[in-house]
Amino acid sequence: MFYVFGINGPMYHGGPERLSQIAPVRRVPRSQALNTLTTQDESSSPALHQPSTETTLRSPLAQGAVSAYEGTAQGPKEERHPLRLVSDVMTRGAFTVSPRSMVNDAWHHLAKHRISQAPVLNDAGQVIGLLLRADMAPLDLLPEPGAVRDAIALARRPVAEVMLTPVPTVDESADLRRVASVLLDTGLPGLPVTDGQGQLAGFVSRNDLLKAIASDPPLDLWS
Repeated sequence: MFYVFGINGPMYHGGPERLSQIAPVRRVPRSQALNTLTTQDESSSPALHQPSTETTLRSPLAQGAVSAYEGTAQGPKEERHPLRLVSDVMTRGAFTVSPRSMVNDAWHHLAKHRISQAPVLNDAGQVIGLLLRADMAPLDLLPEPGAVRDAIALARRPVAEVMLTPVPTVDESADLRRVASVLLDTGLPGLPVTDGQGQLAGFVSRNDLLKAIASDPPLDLWS
């Protein structure tokens, strides 16, 4: 079951076929991160900073990778089962934002959690929108004269003015094939997982689907 929620509450429930008719969701461009902090001189020669093989193998990251590789020989720790429903791959306890939060604050929180989107909840805990980092940093502002002033004005706007609404959501029992179809049709990076009243249970993203495809448990999408 899929739903559509807006600022004024529920707008639709049913299959994915009529989602685009009930709530025309534009295709969303992929976000482009702006890295304003540099840790080293990019003009320096990369060859001067290449770590030796011995140093690399001693690093915590390399040691963790070796341990993970060795752990695969022990086999899966949990019983495997086919992945078919949203509940099999969704992320529970998704990070959320308030519609009254400032865009600048929301941007930093998303960057801190290394995510590109967050459901927007009203005071009753119901989903009313979806905030995308791509909507908070329009790169076309930067090269133009006066861009700094425009960018500051954007950063001081509330999330309610830039969030995507109405927003489609999905329940935990939906088939993953249908979720994949909706993500392809809308260009969204994922969907909030809710019940029929819009109460958030989690989030299912493109990354969740990709991890399911690449993981050890069998993925029962096209059987």
